[in-house]
Amino acid sequence: MGKQVAALLDTETDVPGVTCGKIGPVFKTIGLITKAGGGQLDAAGSDLAVTAGWGHKGKEGVTMPAKGKLAERSYDEDETRAIDAEAKARGMSAKDMLLLLGETTCDIYLNGVAYWRNMPLNVWEYYIGGYQVIKKWLSYRELELLGRALKPEEAREVMNTARRIVAIILLQPKLDENYREVKAAAFDWSSQ
Repeated sequence: MGKQVAALLDTETDVPGVTCGKIGPVFKTIGLITKAGGGQLDAAGSDLAVTAGWGHKGKEGVTMPAKGKLAERSYDEDETRAIDAEAKARGMSAKDMLLLLGETTCDIYLNGVAYWRNMPLNVWEYYIGGYQVIKKWLSYRELELLGRALKPEEAREVMNTARRIVAIILLQPKLDENYREVKAAAFDWSSQ
């Protein structure tokens, strides 16, 4: 399991079933870059510019995170089916999977045109090292700070980061069980 977690945290390497290869049902629906109202995004234009207010310059040029724009919502029919399929494949109930991912999901806006669709609430609120991972990433990509729109591969990186976080969250029950087993089998040094 340690190798799995390490692979998920290594953003330089693809993870089969999560970011490459035969991607699992739930992962296919996570963080899809989407155009509001439908249609094709113009990646060469300003459609990938982050202008939704995720970050700004603070004192002495320090980047400060900001509120940004997100829309919290219920999972749609396709997302619910994907959760059901993933839960079944993992031998768990959809209800337990929703407890891990969050009962709602979010659409995270880059601007008024583009957003990442289906960012489960617990993925959006996931912290590593004291920082809300995706929100922190976005704060540095605001157009006024970055000086350009995102490249398509950068927009995909957010999707892949969200998918990695989903995989880590879904490992939690096994990690918790492993911890309990290790704790129960630990040598009692107090008797020496």
